[in-house]
Amino acid sequence: MSNKRYSALVLYKRVLLQVRPYWLHLALLVFLGLFAAPIALLMPLPLKIIVDSVIGSEPLPGFLRIVVPTFMTQTKGAIVGFSVFLVLFVALLNQLQRLAMWWLNEYASEQMALHFRSQLFQQAQRLSLTYHDNHGIADATYHVQYDAPAIQRVTTWGLIPIISAFFTLLGMVVVTARISIELALIALAVSPVFLLLTRLYSGKLWARWQRVKDLETSALSVVQEVLSAIRVVVAFGQESRELNRFVHHSQSGLWARLRVVLTQSFFGLFVGLTIGAGTALDLLIGWRQVQAGTLTLGELLLVMAYLTQLYDPLQQIGQQIASKQE
Repeated sequence: MSNKRYSALVLYKRVLLQVRPYWLHLALLVFLGLFAAPIALLMPLPLKIIVDSVIGSEPLPGFLRIVVPTFMTQTKGAIVGFSVFLVLFVALLNQLQRLAMWWLNEYASEQMALHFRSQLFQQAQRLSLTYHDNHGIADATYHVQYDAPAIQRVTTWGLIPIISAFFTLLGMVVVTARISIELALIALAVSPVFLLLTRLYSGKLWARWQRVKDLETSALSVVQEVLSAIRVVVAFGQESRELNRFVHHSQSGLWARLRVVLTQSFFGLFVGLTIGAGTALDLLIGWRQVQAGTLTLGELLLVMAYLTQLYDPLQQIGQQIASKQE
């Protein structure tokens, strides 16, 4: 098993070459994923309408006055009804988009995993007998059974969410900037911190995942060695010895996985603190703008809702890049 570490770009390039037969499925997944951005932009809008145009006396946003029939905005009661309808409509769109994404994602990922597993099995049969003698069958078995699904994690669970998150992030930044350029700039100021944390923890996670793979392969080797020579093991009464050897390797793999979990937990902790700091600063600046009359209360609520959704794509991008080290 190679210990060479590949950059994220090299990794994605090699995987995309493997999934060429499924590019149409992946393109459709990207297309469906792009709908997440406009849906996310619509979600907080009813709250702004209620606060500014029902509780307050602000007019509806300009684009709504163009697309919404006049009878739905003539009275405050009608505006409330429209807001309720908008909540239900957006929720329906969101669920339909998620359902379509889930079904196509499962179909494409399982097909790709089967295709990749077949390629690995074919390659294992092509390797020389000397290779199998030196490495044992556990190494090839582990790759065929457990590494094949990695193509799912890198593409449909990794690359597609990153693309969707990028366009959602772009939409959130543009809309937030139209409301308050200052708040948008403050929100984006945390991006370098995300990049730094991702770069720092990606290296640590790669090394620790490599250790987990080695230890789990060792445990699998014990099982295959014992079962392939079970008569000899029983004849010499070595059952307890082999069990202890299996447990030793398995426990080492367990602790190695726990160290990975700990590293990922610290990554999540620092990301959460960064998000909290950015949100708190935006809330402070936004409150001052409301006090100064340059921002309405509804617009502040809208921006804060967008910030929650803006930081989520950033967090997804960082976590996906880090988790791909597995």
